[in-house]
This record gives sequence, C-alpha cells and structure tokens, in this order.
Amino acid sequence: MLVFILRRLVQAMAVMLTVAFVAFMLFQFVGDPVASLAGQDATPEQRAQIRHDLGLDRSFVAQFATFVGNAVQGEFGISLQQRRKVSSLLAERVPATLELSAVAAVIALVVAIPLGVYAALRRGSFGTQLVMAVSLVGVSLPTFLIGVLLILVFAVQLQWLPSNGRGDVVALGGWTTGLLTLDGLRHVLLPAITLAIYQLTLIMRLVRSEMLEVLRADYIKFAKARGLSNRAIYFGHALKNTLVPVITVTGLQVGSLIAFSIITETVFNWPGMGLLFIQAVQFPDIPVMAAYLCLISFIFVVINLVVDLLYFVVDPRLRVGGGAH
Repeated sequence: MLVFILRRLVQAMAVMLTVAFVAFMLFQFVGDPVASLAGQDATPEQRAQIRHDLGLDRSFVAQFATFVGNAVQGEFGISLQQRRKVSSLLAERVPATLELSAVAAVIALVVAIPLGVYAALRRGSFGTQLVMAVSLVGVSLPTFLIGVLLILVFAVQLQWLPSNGRGDVVALGGWTTGLLTLDGLRHVLLPAITLAIYQLTLIMRLVRSEMLEVLRADYIKFAKARGLSNRAIYFGHALKNTLVPVITVTGLQVGSLIAFSIITETVFNWPGMGLLFIQAVQFPDIPVMAAYLCLISFIFVVINLVVDLLYFVVDPRLRVGGGAH
C-alpha cells in the first residue's frame, strides 16, 4: 500500500506541475499586468520599475520557477482588480465555497443512496417509477433554472427562505461558518439543494444500476440458498459491493461540486470562490484566475487520492493484492 500511495503522490505532483504551467501561461498571453497596475499616466521608468518588481524582466524559466515556488506557499501575487493579495481573497472565500459544497454533498448522499437502494429492491412499483421520473427531470434541468425556480417558490412566493448572501457567520480562528447560526443555515439551504440536485440524481441512478447488477451475481444467489435474511443479503453483501464504483463517482462529483459551484454562487450571490472567479474573468484579473485554477486542481488531486485509499477500506480484494495496484 505504501508503494501505491507513493506512486499516486508522484502522479499528483506531475498533474499539479502541468496545471501550474497552464496557470502561468495565463500571465503570458492574457492581458498585461503592468498596464493594469501602472495606469495610463505612468512614465516609462515607472512601468520598467513595476516590470522589474514583478520579475517580468527575467527569463521564462526563472519566472516559472518563481511562480511554482510562490504557489507552493499559497502566494499568487496581487489582485489586479482589488489591489489585495490573492491569498487573502481566497482565504476569505474558501470557507463559503467548501461549506456550500459540503452541505450539498451530504444532502446528495443522504437522499441518493436510500432512494437508489429502494428503486433497485422495488422494481416496477409506483414509487420507483415516480423516483426515476423525478430523477430524469433533475438530470435534465440546468442548474441556474433550478436555482431560479427554488427562489421563485421558497423565497418570493412562500417567503420561507432567503434568496441571496450567506447570512450570519461565526468566526472560528481563521475560519468562518454559517452552519452554527440559524440565519446561516437558512441561507445555505436553497443554494445547497440547487447544487446537490444533479449530483443526487446521478448518484441515485448509479446506486440503482449497480445494485441491480450485484443482485444478479452468483454469490447473492448462494447467500439466499444459505437462508440468510434479506436484510443481511441486501445491506451486508449487495450494498457494500455496490459502493465501490459509487465511491469513485461520488469522489469526482464532490470535486465537481467545488469546481462548478460558480453558477450556483452567481445565482444566489453566494460569496465564495466561484463568484470571485466570475468577477476575475470579467475584469480580467489574471492572478485570481491562476490561483483559482491551481486551487481547484489541488482539491481534485486530493479527492482522487482519498477515493483511491477508500477502495482499500471498502473492497478487501484490493487489500489482498494492494501491492499490484
């Protein structure tokens, strides 16, 4: 298993270096940071000084090495739009995005797995047909439309929940959370449901299809022949083997929740990284865009590593032959 982890770490470093190179190229081909920082009235000497301070007068390799070194320390320079350190901006926005994504992931898993199991065990029933029809709608509707519909129903007509912002938050050291306040919980509910619906329907349909496949396996028939109870067969054997591919998809979807929360954050004016990235694209604010790209890629790499390790927990076959993987 140690060899497996080391191999995955080497692969992760290669991926991050590739992403860092792509992010660095944004500085080379998108806009001129000197023009943005100096302004129109700057003299040639002032522009040359800014270029020297930014290290833009050095070779390409030296600039890239400096960029990677700073990125490892979490430093991506100064925001061209807000004139603040990018690391400070991200530190303010990361808690909101991670909080929204975590709540959405919990909603998706808590609802999707029981519904998927139910749909597999009660094939042909009215409840299963209804669940599958609703899931098809959830997969088909775009995220922004779901968000607008939820705002229309629950915020405008019923006035049960707020439609924008994060609400009251509590500071825990350098971290902020709205999950410890009633107002924060009310604010996170609609955007979290909006973000979770597509993932929920995808995971639910995957659980159902995998469960049906497992129930046709020979060892399930043998378990029934041994006289094991349906509860032991369905949840002790079938569901556990169903979770192996589900973990893969769920792990990738958790990364997608964070990376593609941009639309949800825009619709609900949620002060997270997605909204910051949209503002950076409109400016354009290259340091923020590069930092966002590197951070999201790092999150995906970490999630993939965690998912690979979870295989060893769920599937004993991998523990037996772990060195081969």
